[in-house]
Order: sequence, then C-alpha cells, then structure tokens
Amino acid sequence: MTSETARPDGRRKPFCIGLLGRSGAGKTTLGSQVLAALTRRGLRVVALKDAHHGVDLDKPGKDTWRYREAGAERVILRTAERWTVMSETPEGPPPVEMLIALAGDADIVLIEGFKHEGDFPRIEIRRSAVSDAPPISTPDHPPAAFATDYRFEGFEGVPRLDVNDPEAVADFIEALSARRA
Repeated sequence: MTSETARPDGRRKPFCIGLLGRSGAGKTTLGSQVLAALTRRGLRVVALKDAHHGVDLDKPGKDTWRYREAGAERVILRTAERWTVMSETPEGPPPVEMLIALAGDADIVLIEGFKHEGDFPRIEIRRSAVSDAPPISTPDHPPAAFATDYRFEGFEGVPRLDVNDPEAVADFIEALSARRA
C-alpha cells in the first residue's frame, strides 16, 4: 500500500468523496440517498458535514450542556443506541484531514461542504432550480463529475451523472474508489 492509501497502523484509509453545490441544490438529499445505496452494498460509510452556521446539538440545562458550560474541553455522551463527542474549538474549526481521521474503519467518507479544503475528488451538484449561479468548480480545478438535471456549457470531458439517480452516483463513487491503489 502507498502512503496515500495506508494509515500508520497499516489499515487502509477510507476513500473520501466530496459533494458540493450551491444552497438549495440538494446536496444532503442526494448525499443521504447515495449513502443508503452504498450501505446496502455492504460498504461502511461515514458522513462528514461542514456547516456554515452555528449548530448546537446540546440543550441548555442538560447534563452535557452543564459540563460544557463548566469548562470541559470535550464532553463524551454514551447511550444504548449511540455515542457522541462534542469538542470545543476556541482556536477555530479543525482541518478536514483531522475529521477524516475519525472515520474509523469506514470504506468511504462522504463529505458535504469543505469546498476549498482537503485533497479528495468532488461531485458538484447542479440543479435547474438554482441554475442561474455559475459552477463552484473551475476549469482549472474541475470536479470528478457533475450530478445534474440539465445541460449547461463548459467542462467538456467531465462526466455528467443524473442527480435523480442515486444508484448511478453510487456506482460512480464505487468505480472511483476501486481505481485508487
């Protein structure tokens, strides 16, 4: 294995694929459908989402909130169904590579957002409903593919996937993953 595909402990790194697009393009809708398709195929998939607005998963007054308010750098919550780690980041958001490292034994990390951060292929989602905005990708930095429901000029040679066919998008991701070595 090369250093790009192996972790220091020798385990294979997960294949990372990004989804990007304008607000309202349906990134999460397509991403969740593709994730479901990939997991039905037996793959272990981790979702990594970048939010540009404040999100707090905690509730004021609850135990975890009280620990955070008391100054805990990190709060770990475990239930019978799941566990979560909430980390304070006063120095700013952690780099995407650090978050990818938390993916454990995932086969694929499906990354939504992180438009300009990280070195992994991306699929740009373009829907006719928000077609008045130019692509986020540039000819100098084209996406691996476009998932779209309309024709638009430019980016000749970049595959066009049907945004309404999550199985086809999952096929494309699997094929990209298989090509790395």
